Amino acid sequence: MTMPDIQPTVLVLTALPLEYAAIRAHVGEREERVHRDGTRVEIGRLPGTSWHVALAELGMGAERAGVLTTQLIDWLRPEAVLFVGVAGSLKDDIEIGDVVVGTQVYEIHGGKQTPEGFLVRPKALPGSHALEQAARSAVRDMPGVRAHFVPIATGDVVLADAESEVARFVRRNYNDAGAIEMEGSGALQAAHLSGQLPALVIRGISDRADAKKHGADASGSQQHAAEQAAAVTVAVLHKHRPREGTSDPEEGPQEATYGGDHIDFRGSAFHGPVTGKSGRPG
Repeated sequence: MTMPDIQPTVLVLTALPLEYAAIRAHVGEREERVHRDGTRVEIGRLPGTSWHVALAELGMGAERAGVLTTQLIDWLRPEAVLFVGVAGSLKDDIEIGDVVVGTQVYEIHGGKQTPEGFLVRPKALPGSHALEQAARSAVRDMPGVRAHFVPIATGDVVLADAESEVARFVRRNYNDAGAIEMEGSGALQAAHLSGQLPALVIRGISDRADAKKHGADASGSQQHAAEQAAAVTVAVLHKHRPREGTSDPEEGPQEATYGGDHIDFRGSAFHGPVTGKSGRPG
């Protein structure tokens, strides 16, 4: 059930409606498609690039994100996966409205409970080097964006208390994490298991993962954070090109090339039959 007619495709995933809307505002010529199991995506064009964007709103949670990301990768065969949305800050110098690009993503709940306490078994997946490099390049020309390239923690918890046991656990065991969210590790794991597909998590900071979270959300910080993350995502896709061999309108039409005893038609368009003749005698 693949969809080769929409290549090259990038899969952009979100958890919340406002995250979806922030990305959707950048995507034109949208068409909704439905997987046989009911998962819906909108597929459209990202102006100024050769990318088709397949946009999906998956809901909250890493396990759900992992299962549905696997399903969508198998269906759409994208060239890259981006999980985009909002997150809580774990560092004093990462402020509301900043954007965090995950150099790696930690799954924070893995471990073993023993009589001596909980023994952490850290699991981490790196973000795509190529996508991260595209992000580093892109944000240099975005004066309205303050970006941080640091690890991100994924946990099945909405952290709204900086002094909670969960917060202390994260600071103690994942002290270089700059943000916490709920889906990134699931999406990256799915991409990794699907042939090491390039993937990256991009999050706008909407709160400081403390008791003031509700007030920050009520002030419109989630909307602003989602828009900042979406802007960085779009800038990344303007930098990151489809892999060699897929069509790019900026390069113009490709022609067949002669290779001695064969003709290479890769990338060419056909509007009628092609007949070949052997050059060998007999």
